[in-house]
Amino acid sequence: MENTDNRFVTPRHLWALVVALLVLAGISCSALGELPTLTDAPPSVQPAQPTSAPPPPGPTATAIPDTLISQTDAEEQLLINVYQRVNPAVVNVDVSTEFRTGLSDFGSGSGFVVNYEGDMVVVTNNHVVENADEIRVTFADGSVAIAELLGTDPYADLAVLRPDIPVERLVPVEMGNSDELLVGQRVIAIGNPFGLSGSMTVGIVSALGRTLPGSFTNPEVGTFSNPEIIQTDASINPGNSGGPLLDSHGRVIGVNTAIRSETGVNTGVGFAVPVNTVKRSVGQILATGTVAYPYIGIGSDPHFSLAELAEPLGLPITEGVLISNVTPNSPASRARLRGGDTEIQVRGLPVTVGGDIITAIDGTPMTEFDDLLSYLVANTEVGQEIVVTIYRDGEFFDVPLTLDARPGP
Repeated sequence: MENTDNRFVTPRHLWALVVALLVLAGISCSALGELPTLTDAPPSVQPAQPTSAPPPPGPTATAIPDTLISQTDAEEQLLINVYQRVNPAVVNVDVSTEFRTGLSDFGSGSGFVVNYEGDMVVVTNNHVVENADEIRVTFADGSVAIAELLGTDPYADLAVLRPDIPVERLVPVEMGNSDELLVGQRVIAIGNPFGLSGSMTVGIVSALGRTLPGSFTNPEVGTFSNPEIIQTDASINPGNSGGPLLDSHGRVIGVNTAIRSETGVNTGVGFAVPVNTVKRSVGQILATGTVAYPYIGIGSDPHFSLAELAEPLGLPITEGVLISNVTPNSPASRARLRGGDTEIQVRGLPVTVGGDIITAIDGTPMTEFDDLLSYLVANTEVGQEIVVTIYRDGEFFDVPLTLDARPGP
């Protein structure tokens, strides 16, 4: 009797069914390996052939930790926020100068709006507007205004402008405190390098208390220096002059003023006038149109500190300001301070020695000439009497002295 029970199939039928199912499922033979050849005879059972292990996955990018992404986003947002708040206060300063020959000269720099006791003005560098016949200020929104020069501070390389624009359209910056700066803290510069308006760069405070020579020389007393300068590696290029140097809160802590470079472009060494100097200068310019600096009337060798000269001179002290010369009719001259009277060679350079050594002013120790300059600028006023402690002929003396104003250019 024929078996009609459909529950049973032969191995041949089973193999055909498997193949049919594979084809219907759309599975490629190449994906499964070679299928055995189908014949009329039932195939024999073959042991499973070992297959090679899949190759290890190739190198993949390491996932950035969520904490790092969050920190990066926060830093980016901080910078974005500073730019959006401060850039409307930053301006482009364009100047033109007419010469007797009929030729004109043009220049540009940066500046920023400040609110000094309710008076809204623009601060920039003196060298940006020096000798200008016309000054134009361009704001972040594209509006342009003629600006009046209210006054300058050539010693600190600062100038104050009043743009001819409604006060309500001016957005001032927030002023910080440069006395609180620390080396290593982040700083931000916004300006117009090479005329590229609204450019932002970021760096750190590289050093504090630098001294830069002034932009002019008085033939009678020589060149004055500007103390307490901020050094930064934030990119500062031509056109950044007069723009703000900011802290991470968007507060102005300095005015970008110079770079040290052999090529004229940024090499990672930029300088800014500290904002506390700016505050003093702006206040005096708005009050009188000029800035008066206290003046003592001495010179000191720029190449060597007293510590370097103490051994060759046989001095028992290593800290102080060795006076090389005293300016006639100066406060130092009236107080009978002594300059040097002998020239010697130290490491191949001439040094004038034999003068008094200033060791303190009003009890504050003076280590070198920059200390003296910084103290006078930050802590004294024209007409003020100070007490200068000097070392002379093996003894210390306290000498009262009344400060004059620095002679002009």
